[in-house]
Amino acid sequence: MTATFSSALKRGRAFLTPTSSSTAVPRLADSFSKAPEGGLFPKVDPAIDGEDCDHDCESCSITYPAKFKIDEDDKLYGHVNAWATHILVATGKTDWVRDVSDEKGSVMEAVRDCGIEPSNGTLMLSASNLPPPHEHHSPSDPTTILLLPAFTIIENVTPNSVPNLIKHHINPAPTSTTPFHSQTSKPPPPDISSLSLDAAPSARSDDTAPAQLSTAPPSIFTTRPCPHKYLILLCSQKTRDARCGQSAPLLRREFERHLRPLGLYRDLQDERPGGVGIYFISHVGGHKYSANLMIYRRGEVEGTDPAAGDIYERNRYMSSRVPISGDKQLEGGGINGPNGIFNGDEAKTGTVNGELKTGGNNTEKKNVWLGEGSQCIWLARVRPEDCEGIVKHTILKGKVIKPERQLRGGFDRQRGLVSW
Repeated sequence: MTATFSSALKRGRAFLTPTSSSTAVPRLADSFSKAPEGGLFPKVDPAIDGEDCDHDCESCSITYPAKFKIDEDDKLYGHVNAWATHILVATGKTDWVRDVSDEKGSVMEAVRDCGIEPSNGTLMLSASNLPPPHEHHSPSDPTTILLLPAFTIIENVTPNSVPNLIKHHINPAPTSTTPFHSQTSKPPPPDISSLSLDAAPSARSDDTAPAQLSTAPPSIFTTRPCPHKYLILLCSQKTRDARCGQSAPLLRREFERHLRPLGLYRDLQDERPGGVGIYFISHVGGHKYSANLMIYRRGEVEGTDPAAGDIYERNRYMSSRVPISGDKQLEGGGINGPNGIFNGDEAKTGTVNGELKTGGNNTEKKNVWLGEGSQCIWLARVRPEDCEGIVKHTILKGKVIKPERQLRGGFDRQRGLVSW
């Protein structure tokens, strides 16, 4: 146990400390490569994105405290270590003990001390303000986690169940270097061994099922897709640095101001499909570059199977392929509308956020689902006046505005690029 604990501490220090070398990073998948500075995400272009695309918001009235000082000299890009998967543990809190793995009896402690490391690469562990199942929650009570980039919510997680969580859900999950496939003829069938109790082998009546399914253990977890299309993760842990505790609530207010008119804001209780979820998380490193934020963007999966339009499918990794186009969805509103998919104008033009989508008046009818997370864009030195541009260009378009000053790193699974 001592060796395991020591190893965990070393992994934690290595992950939270910027490094100028990539020699210790695990070998990338053959199709992935390290993007040079300026090559990971496109920068906004005034000729394409408008003359004011790189301007600060002029209507922003929120400011940081007068003594909010940060490091403006260090070069940021390429100095975060690789991570494969990322879990957010629901605690209902916005601040935690200095090292969240030290919270006695918690899922975070169990992840560190269970003695099982994920087989698919480095796991980033974050406590979050996601609400736990019960209002009066103790660290050892069952809670919920959000697994990224799978965009999968896993419920009923306890400290004792963490080994099963790692073996049966994290290990087979997509990672930051799993190629993202944006087209499929029909949604792939779910992997029965990873389904929850309602799809356990004992409930099957199919006599032709493979023999090995009968030995697959039923899951103790309940899994479902995360409903949001985008996530903003803000470091709020003031026990690590007061600037994080100051900046996170101010940025959330400013992001909300810009997201609400677009119909994209989602609070912690709002599970309408699409939109942007904003969560507070524990220390991710680099607090001297506050405010740190991570933006996860889901990719879209396109299929031509006409029967797939009504499917709310759980794929192998339990992430969602939520229908966001097709005639029935276009009738009901959506991403910028009341039901989270399309608003009326978008239904007529077949566009969302200025991008061509299938359905609407397009001649070729196809079905598009929200897939797994395809990108993570990690920014630092973010100020309230940056929020408008981040919403318009980074969240909705995947473009960066001030990469030389703000971009720390991330990944793009569609293009096979990472920053490490």
